[in-house]
Amino acid sequence: MLEYQMDDRGPSIVALPLDSKPLLPNTDDLVSMTVDQLWKHRELIESILAEKIAAELAHLKARLELLNARQLPDKRARKRSRSSAEERRPYPSVLPKYRNPKKPSETWSGRGRQPHWVQRQLGSGKQLEDLLIS
Repeated sequence: MLEYQMDDRGPSIVALPLDSKPLLPNTDDLVSMTVDQLWKHRELIESILAEKIAAELAHLKARLELLNARQLPDKRARKRSRSSAEERRPYPSVLPKYRNPKKPSETWSGRGRQPHWVQRQLGSGKQLEDLLIS
């Protein structure tokens, strides 16, 4: 017969000695049992399951705490590992305000650096108001 056991490495299944009394009868015996007998076996199974689940949960929580303790970097390492996208607050999307008269598919919202086409247009003597989308 096999039994489920926990140790510090995790769950495992080990063999019980052959002379040990089985906890549950075989399926043929279950069919011949009364409802009260079956109910007692069900309660026994539920209590054993509850104990094993609690032990497994405690073991997993201990392993998780151990893993978290190993993986907590200091503040400097956490700051270095963040990307610039994570540090910035989200900005709402903005509709374009300016359009390139030579290539109408190129637009600019007026935020951030000026695109090259805007710089060229301003360099050629146009005003920013001349590029506004009407």
